[in-house]
Amino acid sequence: MNIFITGIAGFLGSNLGHYLNSKGYKIFGNDNFIGGYPDNLSSDFTFYKTDCCDFNEMKKIMKNIDVVIHCAATAYEGFSVFSPSFVTKNIYEASVSTFSASIANNVKKIIFCSSMARYGEQKFPFSEDMQTLPQDPYGIAKVASEQTLVNLCSVHATDWTILVPHNIVGPRQKYDDPFRNVLSIFLNRMMLGKPAIIYGDGSQKRCFSYVDDCISCIEKTITEKITSKEIINIGPDEEFISIKELADKCSNITGNNEKHIFFKDRPQEVKFATCSADKARKLINYKTEYTLDESIKLTYDYIKNRGPKNFEYKFDIEIDNEITPQTWKKKII
Repeated sequence: MNIFITGIAGFLGSNLGHYLNSKGYKIFGNDNFIGGYPDNLSSDFTFYKTDCCDFNEMKKIMKNIDVVIHCAATAYEGFSVFSPSFVTKNIYEASVSTFSASIANNVKKIIFCSSMARYGEQKFPFSEDMQTLPQDPYGIAKVASEQTLVNLCSVHATDWTILVPHNIVGPRQKYDDPFRNVLSIFLNRMMLGKPAIIYGDGSQKRCFSYVDDCISCIEKTITEKITSKEIINIGPDEEFISIKELADKCSNITGNNEKHIFFKDRPQEVKFATCSADKARKLINYKTEYTLDESIKLTYDYIKNRGPKNFEYKFDIEIDNEITPQTWKKKII
């Protein structure tokens, strides 16, 4: 079977590509390297340096593909409040272009990796039957992408599954990006001899998913018909932890005893966010294989082996005013 993975040089896409390749699938994919590392790729992949927003190129490189897994995303939830044009273009336009090219090439199925940002601020744990209430441009673009996928697939008789991963961590994650990936930011800063930077008082809470636990879910949606036309949260609903507690765990593993630095809350950040895994347990026999401590250790080992790096401020802030985080304006991270 020929599988096409968008964002294949990125964190989720590359891990998924390596895993599916080991299972005998033929792996094709594209990336524009906005958020990935070239050394995440394998010589076993058929790779195209193509932007998902380029429909004509996407249509050209997707011929003879059976299943498309759309992982590519500028997953900058907090940053999207201040650079909405950049983020939403690379979420919504990129998604619609990918879906259109897939359907034009008569693929059998499209699997879309959405985001927990679809739920916004409401009663938790979030379940798939809840109303979508995104609080920022990133979440809004993800929900619009979901709706467009369902619409197009219904019209053109194409199968689909929408997966909702949340806070994925592990090897191959970009850790020198100051705008996303809180665990990797904490670890990289501490390994550079710097303290953790926390927005607000650190009492906001999340669950973190080790990447292999998500990949096992994605593999099952490729072939299992029970996942057809379903929206499924993938990731743990155990070990709900505050951001301050997460920073403390990072201090312990790195040996960095610097006191955390606290900055003003980021606008539109959801306070408590975790997803129910009940549907995933029922449909695809989901089970959390990696504890949070194991996930932190494996992410730490990856950064240590590759070497901590200074943070790169690659993207412009589109809206710079009194509520724009100082950490980004003054490049403090």
